[in-house]
Amino acid sequence: MPKITIDDLKKIREDSRAKMTLRSGHARAKVTVHMSTCGIAAGARDILDVCLQEADRRKLQDVIVTSSSCAGLCSREPMATVEVQHQAPVKYVDLTPEKIRRIFDEHVMSGKIVAEFALGIGSETTS
Repeated sequence: MPKITIDDLKKIREDSRAKMTLRSGHARAKVTVHMSTCGIAAGARDILDVCLQEADRRKLQDVIVTSSSCAGLCSREPMATVEVQHQAPVKYVDLTPEKIRRIFDEHVMSGKIVAEFALGIGSETTS
């Protein structure tokens, strides 16, 4: 087995820092994949993986990809909420890897909401 060099460790450290940046902090856009039991059963892990891959492939440092718990609509999982600066949050439902790639291209990268996959626009409020 080959020995790990200092350069190998530096590369591992930089890769880890880049991945952590995608999951925390402040940025121009944030994608939250809902990862409750129903979401995971419906394929939310694949949706989260695609988002992380897209952010990594594009070497984005200003987009947060994270996860959260249940959004309360189990029958519409997998779901994700996209928040772009200066725009209302959008909740996307019934996602597939192909749909989330399109959402990433059009909404996250260009600010254009993909209305055909959106359940709602704006934050939930209580009275």
